[in-house]
Amino acid sequence: MRLLLGLVLSLTAAPGWGQAGSATSAPDAFASLHFLDGTCEAKAGGGGASLLGTYTFAPELQGHVYARHGKVANCSGPKSFDCEHTDLLYVYPEGAGLKAIYFDNEGHTIHYDVTTPTESSAVFLSEAGTPGPRFRLTYELKDGVMTGKFQMQPPGQTDWRSYLEWSGGKAR
Repeated sequence: MRLLLGLVLSLTAAPGWGQAGSATSAPDAFASLHFLDGTCEAKAGGGGASLLGTYTFAPELQGHVYARHGKVANCSGPKSFDCEHTDLLYVYPEGAGLKAIYFDNEGHTIHYDVTTPTESSAVFLSEAGTPGPRFRLTYELKDGVMTGKFQMQPPGQTDWRSYLEWSGGKAR
């Protein structure tokens, strides 16, 4: 017990540990993504289905992670189309850049490199060298409308194919 207490005390006394305000005094690693902040309503269609969903981007864990929580709110389509979808996307700093990891209720996990080519766009590109297709997730804010695109690139090919595209505004 003493050993455990000593370890806890030594960690909290170490620089950066247990210091109030340490998260806010560091530069904002997610500054280039703040155009995404808030909740958006997304409308999409295609493949015989139409859906309305929401997703929210916000800093979490005292600004150490930038998170998107997504959920399909209203969906209609053929019986074979699964309308129940929820997902999480966590963005985190690594080295000089940003990385992200995606999870959904269908069991998918995707690791991304994150770039912001303009002040109102972000591209999430799955890491090269993984088996199977590559994925690209793009957001762009233009004239108050957020658009998104989820694309796949089959192995051995150079073309990207859109799997899902959506657009919408900030939820009120």
